[in-house]
Amino acid sequence: MRIATFRHDGQVRTGIVDGDQVLPFHGDPTMLEIISAGVDAFGSAQAVPLEKIRLLAPLKPASLRDFVAFEEHVEGVRRSIDGASGVPDAWYAAPTFYFTNPHTILGPDDDVPFPAASVARDFELEVAAVIGPDQRIFGYTIFNDWSARDLQSREMKVSLGPAKGKDFAGTLGPWIVTADELEPHRREGFLELWCTASVNGVEVGRDLLSNMGWTFETMLAYAARDSRVMAGDVLGSGTVGNGGCLAELWGRNGRQDPPPLRDGDTVTLTVEGIGSLTNRIISGPRTAELPPVRRRDPAIARNERQH
Repeated sequence: MRIATFRHDGQVRTGIVDGDQVLPFHGDPTMLEIISAGVDAFGSAQAVPLEKIRLLAPLKPASLRDFVAFEEHVEGVRRSIDGASGVPDAWYAAPTFYFTNPHTILGPDDDVPFPAASVARDFELEVAAVIGPDQRIFGYTIFNDWSARDLQSREMKVSLGPAKGKDFAGTLGPWIVTADELEPHRREGFLELWCTASVNGVEVGRDLLSNMGWTFETMLAYAARDSRVMAGDVLGSGTVGNGGCLAELWGRNGRQDPPPLRDGDTVTLTVEGIGSLTNRIISGPRTAELPPVRRRDPAIARNERQH
């Protein structure tokens, strides 16, 4: 079952996508209400043709943990971002993730405003699991974790992970496919789904989702360890290998080939059994320069505290 959030006649609604039409839910529940109560808790209203609606991000999660579950991606991007080779030993110990910004989530066909100063603009092809009640996976959607690689490379030298290189935008969509619908694709705990990425209609990446090193269930269990994961939270798979992002290809090729994304470029991510997600690149407004950092000699600071 495909469940969408959409705008129709100026109203934001939710409904079941069935072929070339959508069946709106009675009472216009939010996606979080549907996830929490179950699809069967809401009846459907009169069908609306898909061509008459505007798909939106299926949900705005309270939290979005983005994992890095593809070994091939780690190897290629490390070489591109910081010049290192191989995969860190720590990657094999646990499914690492970072928190990205849930307040800048975009939807299908939205323009993506990159930081104006960034010249190494990139996409990341991922599948995201949407968490339901009782820490079960409710469904899956496509996630594009947009990346300003030049900003990311600079700030990760501080060893805190990506910040302004990531938090300007992320895209979810085109809808949520319930977990039961993808069960026929499960092989040894992994979903065997082809994932492809195209820039301006030219395919640049293709990989199987089943090449993940960790299952979504393992990542969910790890996310919940010593913490809380709530219904409606989202877990990103991390970027698929074999061209799931440009930076991986830059690392392998030793140069920025294919070139970074530019204003006007369109990126389409397609995942078997889920659908396709397309966005256009633009530049956000230019921002003011930061004031210079206040430099303090640590020895002087310690001496002042002692007196």
